[in-house]
Amino acid sequence: MLTYPLSGSSSELVLNILTMVLNQGKPLDRAYSHNFSGLKLEPTEQARITVVAGDILRRLNLYCFIVDINADEFDRMGSKLLNGWHLFHGLDLPKMQYSLQVDEKALAANIESAKQQPALWDGCPQWLDDLGQQQLKDKWPAERAALMQAPKRFIRVNELKCDRQKLIEKLAKEGVTAVSVETVPSAVEVTSDSALFRTECFKQGLFEQQDAGSQLVAAAVDAKPGMRVVDACAGAGGKTLHIAAQMQGKGRLLAMDVEQWKLDNLKTRAKRAGAHNVETRIIASSKTIKRLKLSADRVLLDVPCSGLGVLKRNPDSKWRDTAERLPILVDLQKQIIDSYSRMVKVGGMLVYATCSIMPEENRLQVDRFLAEHPHFSFIDDETILSSEHGFDGFYLARMIRNEE
Repeated sequence: MLTYPLSGSSSELVLNILTMVLNQGKPLDRAYSHNFSGLKLEPTEQARITVVAGDILRRLNLYCFIVDINADEFDRMGSKLLNGWHLFHGLDLPKMQYSLQVDEKALAANIESAKQQPALWDGCPQWLDDLGQQQLKDKWPAERAALMQAPKRFIRVNELKCDRQKLIEKLAKEGVTAVSVETVPSAVEVTSDSALFRTECFKQGLFEQQDAGSQLVAAAVDAKPGMRVVDACAGAGGKTLHIAAQMQGKGRLLAMDVEQWKLDNLKTRAKRAGAHNVETRIIASSKTIKRLKLSADRVLLDVPCSGLGVLKRNPDSKWRDTAERLPILVDLQKQIIDSYSRMVKVGGMLVYATCSIMPEENRLQVDRFLAEHPHFSFIDDETILSSEHGFDGFYLARMIRNEE
């Protein structure tokens, strides 16, 4: 956390970012991109801005409570919330052009009251606390507390071009401090506020930004050189590129998605990474899947989900319509695994994954699939909890096709 207050200009940027998220409904990453575009900020100052904006969103209900405002008032009351945030963390108030004052005596009383409400203290909305208690039982309090912590900064070494120790050494020469992650062979934790994407290491494709938990999911695919592998919900391709490195660039790796712009971004990333065996294909209709029936040694289904395992990184999801969308997402997951599993050949492996930690989207979904598709059998699964690993939260399950 910060040791001195934000400057006036940085405070205004924080308010602009939060206004875009809370009042205009923009995703946090797009709000950052919009506000940082064209500015020549020092990496440390940009990091400070993201630390404050991220922390406020991770515990938005707490900070609103202690200064007696509602989140939907942010466009008018944002400066009061930011001042309350500074006082909560023992910092002097920032110098802003327009600033609403905070009653410090009332603030102190509200803080003491909040300490008696664990879910509020952890920045957890009621719907999420109810869901977590229902589905994770006694594991939920620790996970709830973990999800309000700032995320660590992880990257994955691109083993098509470099090994982990050489990457750490090369980054050090560019002023980036990084250490190996013992439990994930491909992962590196960046411990400095360096501008990673300005480095020569990035331009040369020596690494990709990818959470260590996500790297565990891709590693579970266990792709080998020469295989035919399908990443059927590839998105922008972080796991695709990890799989390409597993395959040493040999074999066929088909990255599929329903959105062309994501595949276009993946093509750019694959070129930089030297992942020449990646082929992209838009899923235009169910015929796209049918044509690949019984063709793949491995199929990864990183399905659309609630994102409740990655709330440290995407805290704005807590304040959107996630609760209302959850049943729709669960039904979509069912449709995807039922349909896309047809691409796995006999003896091939299906890997189902989410960035959720809730059994409803995870093991219960897998158990339902196996009960209705007896030609598949269960191998193993893992729930990666932030409270246990320090990574983002993920789930993965591996299944094998025994017959047509």
